[in-house]
Amino acid sequence: MSLRSNLSNNLFVANLQNVSLERLVKSKLEVLFEQQKESNVELSDLYTLVMEQVEKPLIELALRSYNGNQVRTAQALGINRNTLKKKMDHYKLTKRSVLQGAHSSSYSSPATTTLATSATYNVPDTNIPG
Repeated sequence: MSLRSNLSNNLFVANLQNVSLERLVKSKLEVLFEQQKESNVELSDLYTLVMEQVEKPLIELALRSYNGNQVRTAQALGINRNTLKKKMDHYKLTKRSVLQGAHSSSYSSPATTTLATSATYNVPDTNIPG
């Protein structure tokens, strides 16, 4: 890895830490659990739901930033190219759909469908502890 690449990677990691993705996710999950308690709806498959909500856009954005190049995208994500391909198939992502942005409503996980039909959870973007 070149010095320039290493510096860019370190800056990216520093920016990610400043954004505090963990705090953002935790805040949204706290609201979800509170609304779930209030509506007496039983959540199921929550782990899968959360992982899919994070993983799909991560893969989409990485593919877009590498112009659909699966080898470079897999390297950036730290996964095997075959694993990336399986995940793309799972989320019904193609190079064309990712680059055109036409993929956003093509995949609905069973967990998302279950949650959506059981209750509506409006998770606000504000009041995130900083």
